[in-house]
Order: sequence, then structure tokens, then C-alpha cells
Amino acid sequence: MPYDADKTRAMPPVNPGGTASEQTTKISPVNANASTDAWPSEEPDNEPTVTAAVPGVGFPAGEDATEFMQPVAPPQQQPEDSGVYGPVMIEPGEDEEQPRNGKKKALIVAAAVVGAFGLLYGLDILVSSGNVPRGVTVAGVDVGGMGHDEAEKKLRDEIGPRLSKPVALKAGDVTAELDPRTAGLELDWNATVDRAGSQPLSPITRVTSFFTSREVGVATKADDAKVGSALEAMRPKLDHEPTEGTIKFEGGNAVAVEPHNGQKLKAEEAVNVIVSNWASGNPVEVPMDFTPVKTTKEGVEQALNDIVKTAVSGPVKIKGEGKDANLTPEQIFNTLVFEPGDGGALNVKPNKDKLVEAALPQLKDTVREGKDAQIVFEGGKPTVKESVDGLDLDWDKNLQPYFDTLKKTDAREIKFEYKHTPAKVTTEQANKMGIKEVIGEFQTGGFAPASGVNIRVVAEKVNGAIVKPKETFSLNKYTGPRGTAQGYVEAGIIENGIPGKAVGGGISQFATTLYNAYYYAGMKDAGHKEHSYWITRYPKGREATVFMDGAGNSLIDIAFTNPDDTGVAIQTIWTPSSITIRLWGTKNYDVTGSTSGEFNPTQPQEKKINKEGCTPSNGAPGFSVTDTRTIKDRRTGQSRTESRTVRYDPQFKIICEPPPGG
Repeated sequence: MPYDADKTRAMPPVNPGGTASEQTTKISPVNANASTDAWPSEEPDNEPTVTAAVPGVGFPAGEDATEFMQPVAPPQQQPEDSGVYGPVMIEPGEDEEQPRNGKKKALIVAAAVVGAFGLLYGLDILVSSGNVPRGVTVAGVDVGGMGHDEAEKKLRDEIGPRLSKPVALKAGDVTAELDPRTAGLELDWNATVDRAGSQPLSPITRVTSFFTSREVGVATKADDAKVGSALEAMRPKLDHEPTEGTIKFEGGNAVAVEPHNGQKLKAEEAVNVIVSNWASGNPVEVPMDFTPVKTTKEGVEQALNDIVKTAVSGPVKIKGEGKDANLTPEQIFNTLVFEPGDGGALNVKPNKDKLVEAALPQLKDTVREGKDAQIVFEGGKPTVKESVDGLDLDWDKNLQPYFDTLKKTDAREIKFEYKHTPAKVTTEQANKMGIKEVIGEFQTGGFAPASGVNIRVVAEKVNGAIVKPKETFSLNKYTGPRGTAQGYVEAGIIENGIPGKAVGGGISQFATTLYNAYYYAGMKDAGHKEHSYWITRYPKGREATVFMDGAGNSLIDIAFTNPDDTGVAIQTIWTPSSITIRLWGTKNYDVTGSTSGEFNPTQPQEKKINKEGCTPSNGAPGFSVTDTRTIKDRRTGQSRTESRTVRYDPQFKIICEPPPGG
């Protein structure tokens, strides 16, 4: 079997010009088995020509192989005593000699052809020795048959100018350019010419090289790490998240925004591809990982044409009770939301919040905010402030009819419906709650000015709150978030046993005052938490802290439950130096409290602080106390006691050190 010297692997016989059966020896027109009566004419003009195909040697399709073969004359009849076998009469039993003669002649012909072909083969090797093999291209430049020096010059002339230019990259739906110098890409000219290889020894390869070409590519000097770094620097431009198709309002019209798959650079594979193809002169397609989107271009176009264009084709009138609202096409568009649907579709829906935002400013005079009955304190006594039922647009009920109106090209107006919201605490209910006398009261003071601001804000919010029979009052739930938007400021807090600051600081003093007020009113404690260490202005074992995070989430709360059939109203009285809280209702309980002495003391530890604003302190020991509340029910004369043991941590001995850097 012949071998391709370029690829050093066995190559099968190739006969592009004929079938396998045609690669066997052909002798025409002699029939070795025929009798002498069937011998062909011996006239010179009719002498037959014998050709032979050489096993293992093929010729290109359409080529005539006779130029490699010599004509062979048919054997001439010889005298019987000449010693040469010819077409003589064969006696019975001698017909076995005829096939032998035919085979000998075929071998002679084949040997002649092989010899001629071998002569040509050797001549071709001799002539092309030291040259680049025929049909070889490098980066698209044909250098086949050239000497190495000539080939290198041609490559430098044709490829060299493109090597300093940016390499065009195609990364999914993004195009970019890579600076080969920044990426450390260079061409190795000698190795590039050497890659073409030496002359192939396979006769098949040498024959087919007249009709085919073979690309060997360039040899690159590259540092993969440097190429990778250059690609990583380009990643923000090459990578992007998937973008669903949608619709936007631009220039007074709704226009489609085509979807785009997300893509992310496959860095390791990209390095190999760029090193192999950067000098080709063609854009290099960079491998990417793709994240498909749900919508299609066709789905977006259908939503635009079927719904949105009609929706924004003109204004819409919303008729309210006594006043109307007119929405422009842009306002209408802003009330729509777009979501991916099944099969690449883009679903279009109305958005209630956006509709309220667009229409309510024009209809605000037609709505009325509901208010519960409140207890106001005038002349030192509680008075009921009447409740107000709310009147508001029924946005949930109006949403779908509004969307149906947008699908019309004419009669684009709609009558909105309203809903009435009764007060949770009506004037009648408040008058029947028996809120007539003080049932519990407590006062604290000694707060800092910033804390005083926060205490005043929360006191104004809570003043007049009504706790209905069997209802639970939660301070955090009632006030909601306590941030700068609500008027609170940064003030002192205790964080991990160390003084600190936060917006809303000081509210714990209000919580402690509220706890003691409902403690003496006989209310049921529904949850509270003491400070981690005792603050001297609060009674031991009878104080509370509260905390909400920046998002307004309740983390530590204080709450109490009204156990009676009568209502309770909360009155707050604030001054720059004190906060007083009174609970009004029907006094059903007499309450006393007592606190044990301190026990289980623990000594403080030192803590060094190097922050600005540090205040040194000698600290204080920790201890435990037990508080006992005695409640006597006026209606039954029965008494009960409740005890609670509280453990206070020792206060750190604070040592202030200079902040870093002086």
C-alpha cells in the first residue's frame, strides 16, 4: 500500500478514472482460449494494441492513461522449430499452454508501463526537490511549488501588511477589534513555511496535487495568557445579558424592540481560535455561550400591530363623578406592561398602579379619604372626633374595561366606578367605648435633644389612637417605617452593648414610657424586650426597647392587648425635657408593682474604641432583678400577680484610643 509522506499515514489505492475492475491487466483483443481458427487477422492495418493498467496506480477522471503505456504487437506466427510459441495448431491435450502465454504477455506489458511511470515519478521528485509541495496555500496565499525563500517572500509581501491591523472579531451579535500587539500575537515566518512540509512520496498525492489545493495555515508566536488577558479586557463589550423583546414609545409612536439572546465569552476556546486564525485576514468567529430569550421578533411585531398601535392611536377619556380625566397616547402607553408569552409571544397587559398614577391627579377631587373616629384631648378631657367614610375609585374593577377601550379606534371613553369604604372606628362606636377616665399613666425624662425630636414625632403619631375591646396595639405596626422621610433624625442607640447612632434613636424611651403606662392600666402584655444593660433613668425590670431596620421591617416591637369590653385611647404629652403617656378608658383595675433587689452580679470588661466621638466610661456591673405586678379587678374584687425576671449585662468600661492615622 502506498504512503503519503506529508501525513505519515497509510493511504488507500486511488483510481479516480476507473472502477476497481479496471485496475487489473487488460489484453485486447486476443482470446487465449480460442482455437487457431479464431486467431485475428494478420493484416498489418489490423494489428491489435495491447494496454495494461498498473495495480495500485490511478489516473484522474477523464485522463487518458495510454501516454504512460507502450503499444504491444500481437505475437507473430513463428516456425515450429523457432522455439517461440505462437498461434499454432494445438493437438488435443495441449490447450493448457494457451492461458500461460497470455499471462506472460500481460506481465511484459505491465512491466513496461510501470517502468515508464517510475521514470516520470523519479523525474518529478528530482525536479521538485526542496520546494513547497504543489497545491499548498498558507492563509489563503498559494505558495505551492515554490522554493522556501521564494515562498517566504511571497508570504511576507501578501500577509505581512495585514498583521499590524486590528483583528476583526465576531462574537455572536457583537463585532469588535483586537489589537494583535496588545495580545502579543506574532507570525513565525520560518515555521510557517516549514509547516507546508517536505515533498510527498506517495505517487497518488503527487498526481492529485495537480488538481487540488491544501491549506496549512500559519505558525503563530503567542502567549496564551496574554491573549486571554486581552480578551478579558474586551469582555464587557462582548458579553451581555439576554434582552427580551418589548415595545417602547419614541417620537410619538410605539416601536418594537427586538429580543437578543444573552451571550458570554468562552475564554479558553476563544484563545485557541484566535491564535489559529488571527492572520487569515477574515473576521474571526469567537466561541460564545448563549442564553436564549423567550420572545421572538415576530411575537413582538404581532403585539405591536394587533394591540399597541391601536391603544396609542389617540386619547382616552375617563369619566368620573363630577370630573373627567383625559389621557394622552404617551400616558396610555405608560399604563401598559409587556411580558413574554408562550411560543415567543409578547403579552400586553394594563398596569393598575400606572393607571392610578396617570388618572388620579385629574380625578383627585372626586375621591375622599376615609378617617376613623379619633379621641382628641381638649381641656384635659377626651372628645370624639367624627369618623369619615372613604370614597375611592374601584381601580381593580375598572382595569379591564379600560383595557378593552384601548382596543377601539372610536368611542374611546369609559365611565369609572367608585367604591365606598366605611371607617373602621365609627363615631358611634367611639362614643360607646366608655373612654372617660385615666386608667394608666407614666412619665420619663432626661433625653438628649436629638432623641427628643424623634420622641416628639412618634408621640404626635400615636396621640389619639384607639384600642378597641380585645384588640392588640403594636407600636411598630401603628407608626410604620421611622426614617428621615417621616421626620425622624439620627440619635443615640445601644448597639452590641456599645453606644452608637441611628435614624430614629430615642424611640426606646417612648416605648419604656408606653410599657409602664399600660402596666399600671392593667393591660395584657403582648410582647416587649428590655435593653441589654440597665439605663439609670428607667425603672429596673420595667423598660423596653424597639428597633426597625432601614427598610422599615419590625425587628423588636412592643405591644399590648386590651382585655376589656370597653375601649382605650392613648394620649401623649411631649415637652423638650419629658414624655408623658396616659391611657384613657374605664378603670377596671387597681395595679401595684414591686421590684426585688439586685442579684447575681457580674463585673464589667474593658473595651477599647478608636473611633471619633468616643466617650470614655467606667462601666457598670451586670445583675438580675425580678419585677412583680399585682392586679386587682374592681368588678370582682379578685387579685392576681405576675412576675418577670430580667437579666442585665455589665456595661463595658470604655477606653478611647486615637483613631487610625492620628
